[in-house]
Amino acid sequence: MKYNRQGIVLTAACALLLAAMLVSLKAGYTYIGWGEMFKILTGQGGSEAHILTGIRLPRVIAALLSGAALALSGAILQSIMQNPLADSGIIGINSGAGLAVLLIIIWGGAANIFLIPAAAFIGGLITVLIVTALSYSRRYGVTPMRLVLNGVAAGAGLSALMIVLSLIISNESYQFAANFLAGTIWGSTWQHVMMAAAGLAVILPFVISRVWVLDILSLGTLNIISLGVNIKKERLLLLFCAAGFSAVSVSVSGGIAFAGLIAPHLARKLVGNPHRFMLPLSAVLGGLLVLSADTAGRTLFFPSALPAGVMVAIIGAPYFIYILMQSENR
Repeated sequence: MKYNRQGIVLTAACALLLAAMLVSLKAGYTYIGWGEMFKILTGQGGSEAHILTGIRLPRVIAALLSGAALALSGAILQSIMQNPLADSGIIGINSGAGLAVLLIIIWGGAANIFLIPAAAFIGGLITVLIVTALSYSRRYGVTPMRLVLNGVAAGAGLSALMIVLSLIISNESYQFAANFLAGTIWGSTWQHVMMAAAGLAVILPFVISRVWVLDILSLGTLNIISLGVNIKKERLLLLFCAAGFSAVSVSVSGGIAFAGLIAPHLARKLVGNPHRFMLPLSAVLGGLLVLSADTAGRTLFFPSALPAGVMVAIIGAPYFIYILMQSENR
C-alpha cells in the first residue's frame, strides 16, 4: 500500500510537470494556438516552428534541468548533513560560480556561450574543494557543522568580492552579471541544454548507485557506524556529487536560491525518507518549481520580466521560515 501511494504521488508530480511544460511553451509574446503547438511538437511543421522549437522549448528544458539539478543537490546535502535547511547556497557554490562568471566578463569572454557555463561550473567546484579542505579533519573527516560554518563564511567573502569587482566593469556587463546572479534562465539554447544534460548524465549514475548509502547517512551517527559505512569516504564523494549538480544548474540559470531546499523537503513529506522515491520526486518538484517560476516571471509582469530566482525567493523565503519554526519546535 505504501509503495502504491509513493508511485501515485510521483505520477501526479510528473503529470503536473508535463502540464507546466505545455503552459510554458504556449506563453510568450508571439501567440501560438494549442492546435498549432501540438502540430509543431509532433513534427508536422508550422509557421511558428522556429519560435517554439528554437527559443521556447530549449528554455523550458533548461529550466527543468536546472531545477532538477538544484533539487538533487539539496536532497544529497540534507541527507549527508542531517539538516533540513541545507542547500547548495549554504556551502558557497553559487557565490563561487558567480565570482568566476564576473572574472570571465572582466576578461572579455562573455560573448562565448560555452565559456560562461564552464566558468560557473569550475568556480562552483573550486569553492567546494576549498570549503571541504578547510572543513576536513583526520579524525572525523568532513563534519556537517564545520562545512556549514566554512561555507557561509566563504559565501559571504566571495559575495563581497563580487561587489568590489562589479565596480570596475561596464554598465552592460554589470547588467548581465546582475541578471545571472538573480537567477535568470539565460542558458536557453540547445547547446546549453546539451551541456547541462551531459553534466547530469555523468553524475546521476553514481548517485543512483549510492541510494542505500544516502538512506544510511540520513540516520544518526551511531547507527551509521554500527552499519559499517565509511562515513569520511561516502560523505566526501556525495558532497562532490551535490556540488556537481549545483554547478550544472548555476551554469545555465545563475544563482537560484531556495529551490534546493524546498523541493527535497516537500518530497520527504510526500514519500518519506527512502531515497529511491525521494530523489526522483525531488528532481520532478525542483524542475516544476523553477519552470513555473520562470513562466510566471516572464508572463505576469509582461512586457517586463522577473528572473526565476526572484520568483522562487518570493515563495522560498516564507517556506524557509516555516521550516525553521518547525525545527525549533522539535
